[in-house]
Amino acid sequence: MSDALTRYLDCIAACNACAVACQHCAASCLQEPDVKAMVRCIALDMDCAQLCEVSVALMAGASEFAPALCRVCAQACRACAEECARHDMDHCQQCAEACRRCAEACEQMAAA
Repeated sequence: MSDALTRYLDCIAACNACAVACQHCAASCLQEPDVKAMVRCIALDMDCAQLCEVSVALMAGASEFAPALCRVCAQACRACAEECARHDMDHCQQCAEACRRCAEACEQMAAA
């Protein structure tokens, strides 16, 4: 395994876990009785999941653009965590936690 990939492993794992949590949260939000109240949560879940997935792809390929994208990913994760934390549902609370962990990992990786 290359040194570049090794340095990204924790961030890749956090991004993968976050993408899964965000996809689950978005799908669960669509099942809530008041879907209109969940629109921002769903939108941020989808944005966050997509950014996490692209970040993983760039890190796996040791792209020179990985740190810059991970900074953007961290911003999306922070916004998603803040929104999800406002909702009491378990899927939102779990997503918020995964997003916070991912934001921290992305920020550390981008700063390295």
